[in-house]
Amino acid sequence: MRNQKNFWHYLIITLIAVAVIIYIVPIYWILATSLKGFADITTKLPKFVFKISLENYQKLMPTEGVPGVTYLFLVEVIVGLLLFGVITVFKVKLPRYLGLVWNGIFVLTCLYSFLSLPPLQSRLQTDARFNFLLLIVCTIIAYLLIVPLKKTGGIVFQTQKKLRLTLVLPSVFGTIAICVALASGGSKYFYQLLNSIIIGGGSTILAVGLGTLAAYAFSRFDVAGKDDLLFFILSTRMLPPVVVVIPIYLMYSALGLRDTHFGLILLYTTFNVSFAVWLMKGFIDEIPKEYEDAALVDGYSRFQTFMKVILPQSVTGIAATAVFCLITAWNEFAFALVLTEVGGKAVTAPPSITSATGSAGMDWGKIAASTFVFLLPVAVFTFLMRGHLLRGVTFGAVKK
Repeated sequence: MRNQKNFWHYLIITLIAVAVIIYIVPIYWILATSLKGFADITTKLPKFVFKISLENYQKLMPTEGVPGVTYLFLVEVIVGLLLFGVITVFKVKLPRYLGLVWNGIFVLTCLYSFLSLPPLQSRLQTDARFNFLLLIVCTIIAYLLIVPLKKTGGIVFQTQKKLRLTLVLPSVFGTIAICVALASGGSKYFYQLLNSIIIGGGSTILAVGLGTLAAYAFSRFDVAGKDDLLFFILSTRMLPPVVVVIPIYLMYSALGLRDTHFGLILLYTTFNVSFAVWLMKGFIDEIPKEYEDAALVDGYSRFQTFMKVILPQSVTGIAATAVFCLITAWNEFAFALVLTEVGGKAVTAPPSITSATGSAGMDWGKIAASTFVFLLPVAVFTFLMRGHLLRGVTFGAVKK
């Protein structure tokens, strides 16, 4: 019996190791290809030892000059994520006033990049009221970034959890600022990556918000035909995109929604909201109704009960739902290809990656570089949400 248990134990470990290798090898291969030169990519036998080259990433950069502040944002993002990883992974306790310093540096960088815009140079020299308004706006931004900090005796103290938050938030906004700066410099890829951020983020927020409200209604109220409505909502996910893309194309052409950010956000929200409803309903069903009954007895309204009782208990479900909705919208290809025009204003990154061609055919180095850059934002978002992806936090909270 003991030998049999050891056999199954080692078999499971072996299968897990094989699965991890199968998952990691494609990511490694994409990264390695993006760092290879053209000669190393086109060899008959794959090279595992090669000279690192950044020429594929240079192809993604704009042909015009890149603002110097872009590199400053890039350094801040990299350092912020490294500090976040040191706290999270290695459990190293950094000085608790570091968040205040880091947010101050980020605010100064944003202010410098804002003031360096040519249209503002002349107005800053002539309009005193504009300078005063700009000072107020910068003060409000700085306060919102520093508000999580606690002050005691003039010295800034905070928990390591809040320190991680104050480190990662500037990194998120800094990444968006980099995409904006590179896109304004003439880079088609970073403009399309910025479109993916806008469309994917907007549709995720709408889908999760609408899905949470609908899930609460289905979970707590006796809705007529609840089962039929839930099945109808789920049935919208049963058809593959290629089946409905032609009628949607004709409808969007008639309404003038083709190649628009709003059109893609609306479409992705429509497809994601059904998944959000079903997933959030499962989480809300796990929250004991006794919590709401106690709040209602204390005089809270139904909406106040939802905001102060249900939402805090549903953070785990909201985070998990947001991750899956963002991944779906981020990777969507068929609608993004058909409902946008080549070189249009709402083209996202997936169609542009597949269209990378060079003088010798497919430019695999550029494809690998753009794919790796495309993977980073959603990978970082999923990593940040990993602590909320466990279910069942309320199991056993109330004994019946």
